[in-house]
Amino acid sequence: MIYKVHWIIDGIAEIDADTKEEAEKKLQEDLESYVKKSDDLMNKFIAKSIQGTAYLPGEEEKKKLDDDDDDEKKS
Repeated sequence: MIYKVHWIIDGIAEIDADTKEEAEKKLQEDLESYVKKSDDLMNKFIAKSIQGTAYLPGEEEKKKLDDDDDDEKKS
């Protein structure tokens, strides 16, 4: 039997940009280029869409980053 599997890859990238729109565009272009060059992604896994949204880190994320930095300094 052949089953169809709908798959999603979730990730977070840090992009240096002046605006949210610029960050989204930079990542979109890089990912599209990567997918188009990947025979497996285009023909075996059949990637159909890429979607994402940019945001500034919130207070909880900033606190976690600061805590991680403190832990690294202690090591």
